[in-house]
Amino acid sequence: MKEYEIFYNIKELEKIIIKSLFKPLENQKNWMPTPTQMRIVDFVLNNYEQKDISQKEIENGLNLSKATVSDVLNRMEKKGLIIRKISDSDTRKKLIFLSDKAKNILEMNKIKLQDLEKIATQNISDEEIALFSKILQTMIQNLKNN
Repeated sequence: MKEYEIFYNIKELEKIIIKSLFKPLENQKNWMPTPTQMRIVDFVLNNYEQKDISQKEIENGLNLSKATVSDVLNRMEKKGLIIRKISDSDTRKKLIFLSDKAKNILEMNKIKLQDLEKIATQNISDEEIALFSKILQTMIQNLKNN
């Protein structure tokens, strides 16, 4: 195996996924969310039912720096993807809410991702997919714990 082959392959896969997701919308890129913005939208949507979400919870939940999350949220707010509101219980805490526009984009991309995953995993057994997923999770944990 070549040096760094796993990481290069993961990066190449990510590029293909992103390109496939946004290719039909290339002329509308100015309003389409970036991959990091999509991760934030997904995180907020998946955790929103349980409680209101703050910037700090996004930072911790997605393992992103404060500066990154702040910059991304500012751009998302300008694009109309999120709404920030001051918490009733703590005026220093800003809560993040998704706009209807963000929810619609996420739903569109979920369908596209499901279709892409079907294409990417054709001719691969369920056992191989489960093993691959387990290996990736182990690699993520190894790097987080390092």
